[in-house]
Amino acid sequence: MNSDQIHGFCKRLILWYNTHHRHLPWRQTDNPYRIWVSEVMLQQTQVKTVVPYYRKFVTNFSDIHQLAGAGLQDVLKAWEGLGYYARARNLHRAAQLIFSDYSGQIPDSFKAFKQLPGVGDYIASAVLSIAFHQPYSVVDGNVKRVLSRLFQIDVPVNQSSSYAVFRQLAESLLDRNSPGVFNQAMMELGALVCRPGSPDCAICPVQSACSACQHGHVDVYPRRVIKKAVPEYRISAGVIQKDDLVLITRRKLDGLLGGLWEFPGGKAQHGEDAESACIREIREEVNLEVEIEAYITRVRHAYTHFKIVMDVFKCRYVSGDIKLNGPMDYRWIAMGEIDRYPFPKANHKFIPLIRLCD
Repeated sequence: MNSDQIHGFCKRLILWYNTHHRHLPWRQTDNPYRIWVSEVMLQQTQVKTVVPYYRKFVTNFSDIHQLAGAGLQDVLKAWEGLGYYARARNLHRAAQLIFSDYSGQIPDSFKAFKQLPGVGDYIASAVLSIAFHQPYSVVDGNVKRVLSRLFQIDVPVNQSSSYAVFRQLAESLLDRNSPGVFNQAMMELGALVCRPGSPDCAICPVQSACSACQHGHVDVYPRRVIKKAVPEYRISAGVIQKDDLVLITRRKLDGLLGGLWEFPGGKAQHGEDAESACIREIREEVNLEVEIEAYITRVRHAYTHFKIVMDVFKCRYVSGDIKLNGPMDYRWIAMGEIDRYPFPKANHKFIPLIRLCD
């Protein structure tokens, strides 16, 4: 596109956005903290899922000072069920750094902001363009899909090496007078009109500029690399009872589900039955000998890169003193206390059954 075409494209897109955009809670503020929270939550998570979590989170932690001063467990509890918990840990740590290093003021420098934990090009560009009106383009899945069709881009959208291509095109289109509105308009166009499987080209405000539409190739784009099927692992977990208490353990802060609590267990070995795996994993993980009293349920859960099939057992404590091999902490708790602790979603799928057995 030449400069006149780009100007017309931006004008039509922003006019459409001003009329048709969704009225989401983070679009009713220019507060950089709240915009930042929303963008972190929206990474790899659908808008309809994020809205109630966002409202709860900014109610509990209304500004950067409250978030910085909160305990990590409280932050994870507010995030519980939203997934990708490294986002919450990084946001909490970044708030503490802003409080200690920037006098509680979110930096409006791209370089400084990007150095904070969990902040990459997308988060930095989104916050600085929307909250500070700085000319940085955003490139997320919606934007890449729109660009793929606009320009019939043949590089795969789900390949990291393709990012530079999409970033360059996004920069070339960016309305530098209204970068935040333009960025939101591009993302909204991808979410509402230029959808993955059923784009509504008839109502698209920039249809005339779309190469794929003009050539009848909309269904061909975006190009994607076909990924291998994700592996599935067999997991055994034990609800260990000792008197009127059950044992929960806390995962290490780094890694998957870091900082969350769970019932002890782990992967079954090749050829190992679920009951034997449960007893062995508990012995290896917390140094306790247990007996299985009853089978509770089977839980299936999918993560980004793998799936699990978890068999859950009611176990009776037999002997041993707890020695941790992995988790950073443990608690013997009454079932009435369980709501105080943040658990992974897979555990929440069987916790109601434990309550019934309690």
